[in-house]
Amino acid sequence: MSKIRVAVVFGGVSSEYEVSLVSASSVIRNMDPDRYEIVCIGITKNGRWLYFPGNIDMIARGDWDTHPDCTTAIISPDRSHKGILKIMSDGSYSLLKIDCVFPVLHGKNGEDGTIQGLFSLAGIPYIGCDTLSSASCMDKAVTHVILDQASIKTAKWNSITRSSLSDLDSEIKRFETKLGFPMFVKPANAGSSVGVNKASNPEELKEAIKIAFAHDKKVVIEQAIIGIEVECAVLGNDRPKPSVPGEITPCNDFYDYDAKYILGESALHIPARIDADTTEKLQDIAVKAYLALGCAGLSRVDFFVTKDNDIILNEINTIPGFTSISMYPKLWEASGLGYAGLIDELITLAIERADF
Repeated sequence: MSKIRVAVVFGGVSSEYEVSLVSASSVIRNMDPDRYEIVCIGITKNGRWLYFPGNIDMIARGDWDTHPDCTTAIISPDRSHKGILKIMSDGSYSLLKIDCVFPVLHGKNGEDGTIQGLFSLAGIPYIGCDTLSSASCMDKAVTHVILDQASIKTAKWNSITRSSLSDLDSEIKRFETKLGFPMFVKPANAGSSVGVNKASNPEELKEAIKIAFAHDKKVVIEQAIIGIEVECAVLGNDRPKPSVPGEITPCNDFYDYDAKYILGESALHIPARIDADTTEKLQDIAVKAYLALGCAGLSRVDFFVTKDNDIILNEINTIPGFTSISMYPKLWEASGLGYAGLIDELITLAIERADF
């Protein structure tokens, strides 16, 4: 039986570049070498695509692009190729056919539908959501609009663009009237809580908005919700299934970038400490949101559960973290599907979905 050739794409022009490297190294280590031929394609911080033939440890360390045998490699949009063009220093090239792409990319230029469009043009099956659903889930304002239409409860929200900065004081008064303090301020298109801050007064709100605009041209402001943070992993195409939910007790004021990846002291409770009825309702909402946004393959759906067991959807991540401490693989492990088996299932779903 021939091996399935899988291109693992990592890195990228994103504020989540480092997280991608750790996720990718974890994915590669858990792929069955007897079943898969793994092709590593890294994207540098300045957008250069490189074929990487070295040791996985270099990916996790971040010095992978210094390997002497790295060579320029691009996914060809020409469907007759269905693969990667490796371009040598003398200008010659070779074609490497690919059966499936695993984009282990987070944030802009990886999770927002841009690279998914390239895979679709190339006619190569890929793991995860398509262009439209990736873009819809990445943009927090668009996500809110779609979930509002689907009657799925989210925090009260509003958005602002850079053109409104000239009259920021009046905008802040508007947010205070509609949402009330405290509020969370988020770049509309960013993940891993990059650029996210909590504001408890007008001055903090003004500063948080300016910080968020450093990461995106649109900013979303949300009413703060008091409740526990619960996440549910969803897996599948037309008939997705939810995992056991997990609960996070962040070591910081909220589950920000440091709490997720640097401090490493946040407490995880799998299963979440919620009753059976709330668990079932939360899983149903996770699947409903997944389908409403057109997701496929995988997504992690994040919620707040209040003391009255009110379930409020926070956000959907179409390429959740795959590090050793990431919730998505941990939730499926607790649901009876181990890391290696999860990768097998994701590749199968990608190839099944492809209509090229």
